[in-house]
Amino acid sequence: MRLYLTALKPTDSVTDGFLPAARALGCDVTVLTDRPEQYAASGAEALACDVRDARAVIDVIAHHHPPAAVFSNSDHIQAETALAAAYFDLPGKDWRACVAAKNKALTRRRLAAAGVETVRSVRLAPDAPVPGGDVPLPAVVKPSQGVASEDVVLVRDGRELAGAVRAIRGRRPGETLVVEEYLDGPLHTLETLGDGRAVRVLGGFRTTLGPLPHFVEERLDWEPPPAAGHVLRALRALGVGFGACHTEYVMTADGPRIIEVNYRVIGDHCDFLLADLLGVPLFERILGVHLGLGLGPDLGPDRAAGSGGRGRATVHGTALSLVAERSGTVTRAPGIVAPSPGDPVRLWHRPLRSVGDRIDRSHTNRDYLGIVRAVGPDRASVDEAVSAFTAADPWVIA
Repeated sequence: MRLYLTALKPTDSVTDGFLPAARALGCDVTVLTDRPEQYAASGAEALACDVRDARAVIDVIAHHHPPAAVFSNSDHIQAETALAAAYFDLPGKDWRACVAAKNKALTRRRLAAAGVETVRSVRLAPDAPVPGGDVPLPAVVKPSQGVASEDVVLVRDGRELAGAVRAIRGRRPGETLVVEEYLDGPLHTLETLGDGRAVRVLGGFRTTLGPLPHFVEERLDWEPPPAAGHVLRALRALGVGFGACHTEYVMTADGPRIIEVNYRVIGDHCDFLLADLLGVPLFERILGVHLGLGLGPDLGPDRAAGSGGRGRATVHGTALSLVAERSGTVTRAPGIVAPSPGDPVRLWHRPLRSVGDRIDRSHTNRDYLGIVRAVGPDRASVDEAVSAFTAADPWVIA
């Protein structure tokens, strides 16, 4: 059976997660991408395709091998991939749900119309003037279809609002922006997997952000989700219920409020952390849904850690993003680290930069130098192991 995976630039989630999972499931894999040369070392067939155009995706597949599944883990091409899967009568997401989840202005509109929640927000078309008194201040300005905390900024008054809109438009001409009330409170995630009939809660993380006015995610800690029911109602209102989904929400004084719905598995190596915590082949389970194999055995945060869930019980997991604190050139970079058998805390380090790389600080996830993930019996032991690693082998920028 052949799996078609639509993709833009290579990511660890694809090359180290989904491609090995597809092979484990016995799939022949064809990557459809606008940059096939970047997949030469992936071991998968890669065909050039304008993956932002569903018609092009359908045409390439129709003139290649019959598909068993059409799948993507990219934020940017979920709707196009869903349309291609539907054309071939394959399991897949509702393209309308993909559009509503990706477009933050549509997300707000759908959730309000369904009576799930109301967040004061203003959609700002590319040529629209900066709004006046109807803007809820303090507010967050963000691209309607942005990712990775890029151009997301807190503004406290009209002057800051006008400056932020002007600066973002200078970098992103022609894009629609959203200006919405600042949601104050602890930030959480809910990780889910659905097959179009049922949605399973896999667990959630508590997110620690860097200093305002920016919104860089610096650390995620495994924690029971405090508002799973509210998030599931929001997902139903959006039509989200097939495949993996990563939802971010804030526990405000007035109750939980959705920040954004990412209709794919959690990223920045937290997908690997999630698999470690659940003790299951998570990437295979996600692809299995798209292959029509269903959800498989139950998943849940109480499973044991380790291969096949046979290890000791894990009660805490952390993903720490090592963030550049200034611009400069990397002069020292820790290498890849993997745990040794018998380690009380299993710790991994994945460098994202190399010695000699130039860092131009952007106050986004693009400032990440490396990611540490660790799982262990309790938070104290995990914190100790992470602190010891970062102290012994720090990143240095000069």
